[in-house]
Amino acid sequence: MNILKKIYCRIYQTCFKLAIPLLPYRSPKIIELENLNNILSKESIKKLFIITDNNLIKLINPILNSLNINYFVYDKVKPNPTINDVEAARISYLDNNCEGILAIGGGSVIDLAKICGARVVKPKKSIQKMEGLLHICKKLPPLIVIPTTAGTGSETTLAAVITDEVNNHKYPINDFSLIPNYTIFIPELIMDLPSHITSTTGMDALTHAIEAFIGRSTTKKTRYYAIKAVKLIVENLKETYDNPHNLKARTNMLYAAHYAGIAFTISYVGYIHAIAHSLGGKYKTPHGLANAIILPIMLEIYGKKVYKKLAFLARETNIADDTDDNAVASKKFINYIYNLNKEMNIPNKLKDIKDEDIPLMAFYANKEANPLYPVPLLLDKNELENIYYIIRGQDE
Repeated sequence: MNILKKIYCRIYQTCFKLAIPLLPYRSPKIIELENLNNILSKESIKKLFIITDNNLIKLINPILNSLNINYFVYDKVKPNPTINDVEAARISYLDNNCEGILAIGGGSVIDLAKICGARVVKPKKSIQKMEGLLHICKKLPPLIVIPTTAGTGSETTLAAVITDEVNNHKYPINDFSLIPNYTIFIPELIMDLPSHITSTTGMDALTHAIEAFIGRSTTKKTRYYAIKAVKLIVENLKETYDNPHNLKARTNMLYAAHYAGIAFTISYVGYIHAIAHSLGGKYKTPHGLANAIILPIMLEIYGKKVYKKLAFLARETNIADDTDDNAVASKKFINYIYNLNKEMNIPNKLKDIKDEDIPLMAFYANKEANPLYPVPLLLDKNELENIYYIIRGQDE
C-alpha cells in the first residue's frame, strides 16, 4: 500500500478509536427463558415474529409452547441469506401485523432478523444502501435472540452480513440499532450440532477474539473480553467437538462467542473477515470454515507485527511457556491453530478458488477492510490478491 493511502487509513482508524468512548455501544441483556413472557409484556408485544430455519422447528417446539401471546413462525431462512430472503421476511412480518422479533438460530438467522427489522423501520432505504457503517440510525422493533451455534456472536454485535445474489457480493451492515435487546442462552439447543458446525463456528468465535485483540483499536474492555474468549475457546472447543453432550463445555462456548462478539463489535475485525466475506459471496463458503482456514495463514503474514500480542495469548492459554520469547511463543500459538483445525477435520486450504475470480474478490475485501479495519499490517488490493493464492495452496 502506498504511503499516502496508509496515512489516510491510520488517520481514519485513529479517529474512530478516539470516538469509541462517545459512541452508543451497548450489550444485550441476558435473560432466562422463564422470563421471556415478562419481557414480551414489558415491550408491549402482542404478536411475535419468530425467525428460524426449518431444521429447528421440532427442537424449538417447547419454546413456542411456552409463549402466552400470538406468534407467526417464519422458517425459510437458509445459509448465507440474500437480499431477496430479507425482503420476503419483511413482507411476512408486515402481513402478519407483528410487533417484535424472536430470532432462534445461528448467524444466518440472526443476521436476517436484524436486517429484516432494519427494513421494517426504514422501508424507503434499500439494503444495498445500508452497506457499511451507520446507514440505519433508527430504533428497530424489539429483537430477542436465542443463538443455536456458539460462534458468530451475532446476539451481541452491531453487525449483520448479507449476500447480494445478483453480484455475488457478501458484505456487512454495521449500525448500533442492530444490537439485539435481549439474549437467551439455552446450551441444550446446541448439544446435537453436527461436528463440522461445532468446529467451524467455534473457530469463527476464535477469529473474532483474535482479530479484535491484535487490532490497533483495542480498549481495556475489549482486551479483557477477547482474552476471556480465547481462554474459554482453548479450554472448551475441542472438548465440545469430542464430547458434544458436555453441557458445561457447551455453555462455556456460548459465553466465549458472546465475549468475542463484544470485543469485535467495539474493536472491529480485519482482513480475515474481509476475505472470508468475499469467499462467501462468490462461492457460498461457510463463514466459519473460511475464517478457520484463513486465520493461521493471515497471522503468519502479519509476522512481527503480531508477535507480542500472540505471545501474550499463547502464555495466557499455556500454549507457550514464560521462558519463550515473543517470536517462539507466537509461532506456537499459530501452530496450535493449525493443529486444532487438523484435529477437528477442518481442511487447511480452499482449493476451489479460481484465478479469474480473485481480482474481484480482492476488490471487495479491500473495499470492506480499508480504511475501516484497524489491522496490524495494511495491505492493498494487489497484496490481498496474493493471499487468495496462498489460501488455495498455490503461491502466485
